[in-house]
Amino acid sequence: MNEVLNVLETRRSCRNFMPNMVNDEDLRAIIKAGTYAATGMGKQSPVIIAVTDKETRDKISEENRKIGGWGEDFDPFYGAPVILIVLAKKDVVTHVYDGSLVMGNLMNAAESLGVASIWIHRAKEEFESDFGKDLLKKLGIEGEYEGIGHCALGYAAEQPKEAAPRKSDYVYYI
Repeated sequence: MNEVLNVLETRRSCRNFMPNMVNDEDLRAIIKAGTYAATGMGKQSPVIIAVTDKETRDKISEENRKIGGWGEDFDPFYGAPVILIVLAKKDVVTHVYDGSLVMGNLMNAAESLGVASIWIHRAKEEFESDFGKDLLKKLGIEGEYEGIGHCALGYAAEQPKEAAPRKSDYVYYI
């Protein structure tokens, strides 16, 4: 089978990460793949915030946990040591689609390199809050951005489950 198609068919979300940091070469390759996602009219509306600092990662996790309404012992990033946050410029009409394609590229690139991933939501709420706005300000990111998602990355602590069978009415041919 074609290597790309194999990655697309076998990638699964990881909900149990080892604490080991993703090696720098792989992380840079994953991020680069995200920057090559298709965007509407080639406007490249998304930005990627790469979080590898544990203290910052834990603060973002705590904010995400509060938004999700979980107990204090829950880590919505499942122990992943790296969080790639994708945001996109609100004034670009395709910004949600653009950011979603970046997320897909990040997850598929990670899989191709043996790095596990999962898309975690609530970035929209995070970056509408003072917490998120302050983070953007500290990074010097100006403009109106919408949080699209978090791509949590790391090495899986267990083998992924098999894919569920595809539903029978997924595709209609004309």
